[in-house]
Amino acid sequence: MAMSVGEGDDDEVMSSINTTPLVDVMLVLLIIFLITIPVVTHTVPVQLPKETVQPLQTTPKSVEIAVNRDGEFFWNEAHVDAATMLTRLKSVSVMTPQPEVHVRGDQNTRYEFIGRVVTACERAGIAKVSFITQPPARGG
Repeated sequence: MAMSVGEGDDDEVMSSINTTPLVDVMLVLLIIFLITIPVVTHTVPVQLPKETVQPLQTTPKSVEIAVNRDGEFFWNEAHVDAATMLTRLKSVSVMTPQPEVHVRGDQNTRYEFIGRVVTACERAGIAKVSFITQPPARGG
């Protein structure tokens, strides 16, 4: 313990801290923890079963609908009319998980024909409709 011996008129604050008791306590705690940790970590040997996990979620096959510049519809490269396309979309919409519909439209196709495909998907209850586009050329 630090004490100041001297004149009583000095009311200065002592700025030095004696850390010896703190170090002593920390060393004692360290020794106690080093002794008790191996006792605490004692485990019972158990033979665990070995299992392989198979993924349960399957990705649905997507449906591709193409529309050429004349407004003709193609279901996975097979020519269909609007009524047949709607019927097929309704049968696909009840599948679990529901497949996505990819719309591939010619660049010169009028928006009206693409809108018919989107409307048919909406009427059939298709949740995911996406458009297939050509990526831009590199560096352009």
